[in-house]
Amino acid sequence: MKWQDRISIKADVCHGKACIKETRVMVSVILANLAEGESYESIAAGYHVTAEDIQAAMLFAADMAEDRFLPLGQEVA
Repeated sequence: MKWQDRISIKADVCHGKACIKETRVMVSVILANLAEGESYESIAAGYHVTAEDIQAAMLFAADMAEDRFLPLGQEVA
């Protein structure tokens, strides 16, 4: 799976923060819930996302932790 298939970054959605595509559910919210010990099932039900969306959020975070960056002003489709 490529996180790019499920995560979008658009300047006009959630102030340009990474979100699950077609939603306003920010990746940071999903990651924070995982860090607090919430289950995939609980997050999926609470935010109306899929297990694949949650996995994509983790892949996105792992990718960003590789010291990569997105130049300001670009959108990720």
